[in-house]
Amino acid sequence: MAPPDRHVLRIPDPKWRDSTSSHTARCVNYICVVMLRSLYVLSLAAATVGVADAEESAQRSDPLRVIDVITLARQHRAEILAARARARASAQRPAIVSALEDPMVLPAIDHLPFMGGGANWSFVVEQRFPLSGIRGHRGRAAEAEARGSLAEADRVQLDVELEATSAFLMLREERQMAIILGEQKALADHVVTAATARYGAGKGAQAEVLRAEIEVARLAGEVEGKAADVRAAVAMLNTSIGRPPDVPIGELAAPQTDEPLAQRGAVDAALARRPELRAGQAEIDRARADESVMNDMYKPMAMVQTGPAYTMTDGAGWMVMVGISIPIWRGKLRAGAAEAKAMTEMSEQDLVAMRRMVVGDAVAARERVLAARARWLALRDQVVPRAKAAIEPTLSAYATGQLPLVSVLEAVQTLWATQMELVSAERRLGEMSARLSRATAQGGQP
Repeated sequence: MAPPDRHVLRIPDPKWRDSTSSHTARCVNYICVVMLRSLYVLSLAAATVGVADAEESAQRSDPLRVIDVITLARQHRAEILAARARARASAQRPAIVSALEDPMVLPAIDHLPFMGGGANWSFVVEQRFPLSGIRGHRGRAAEAEARGSLAEADRVQLDVELEATSAFLMLREERQMAIILGEQKALADHVVTAATARYGAGKGAQAEVLRAEIEVARLAGEVEGKAADVRAAVAMLNTSIGRPPDVPIGELAAPQTDEPLAQRGAVDAALARRPELRAGQAEIDRARADESVMNDMYKPMAMVQTGPAYTMTDGAGWMVMVGISIPIWRGKLRAGAAEAKAMTEMSEQDLVAMRRMVVGDAVAARERVLAARARWLALRDQVVPRAKAAIEPTLSAYATGQLPLVSVLEAVQTLWATQMELVSAERRLGEMSARLSRATAQGGQP
């Protein structure tokens, strides 16, 4: 695709001072000018190659978005499924711990004479039950524990979502870096050809050729290494969404770069949604229920036995026995109650500290998003355009012999460095946005 007219490099016709210059030298100079034009055009096209590839991919299938990755992770990651199963298991505990003890059946021979002639026997059913609300307190403690398990499952899901988002951003960065490195390698090859031609015509130094060849060799290694980095990033993304590591991944959509929500909104969202706070409140409820259980231990347990009986003297009948426990070991009970009260106070202070940390985490995460966005905008709107603008005068000066090839390489390397820095800045902005979403427990990007 041809660049716009305003970007066309216009190099004045060379004015040779030496009228005896050979025809070969003129041809070599013309070739260098053409190559420099190609170099500049390719530099301008660097920013549009990724967009063109994305459009071509979008025609085949929709690009994979961050929200798509998060959805896949929620559906397939075993850690989330295990945490949800654990929460379902905890939800059954209240019915277990609040139930009465199982009754006991006690068939017995109460008297069997050695001389025979019959026996006294009984068939008794025994049931124990508390004379307090301890069963209800145990049920409340189990319900609070179940709420804590559900909050823990939500925490695991948020951590998995953050991990999947980070893997998505890493793969996108590696692919963009690979594109830039490929463009660098192609441009460096053109520079080597141009420098060799000028050296052959006696218009350049051998050092320029060697310098350009060093750059080509370095970029060749970088391109090969980056291909392996891309494959590793693909494996990491597949793993983070619960798929085999070698599943192909198509085009990736750009992450959102909007401004974050206001600080008050971030704090309110964090306080309302963070699962750690719900888990902390559930721990307080459980500790208070346990404290009630220990206080009810001062009250006795009752026991009832009843059932048919038979004696050799009176024949068949019915028996009933009632018993009651005597909680006389007050020292043990007082220690248990004091322990439960201390655990309640600890849980309450833990929640206070956790709320403070949650608020600080949300505020800091938002500020980091603002910082990353400011750097990304500066690179996108100021640094990279200026680096591109510096290429044309440098190439013109080199074509007229005013600058050495090293100056061209330095200008081009500056452009490459800023383009790669822009890619890294986009990834960091995405990372910080994902961490803000984690801090406010919103899932995905804010």
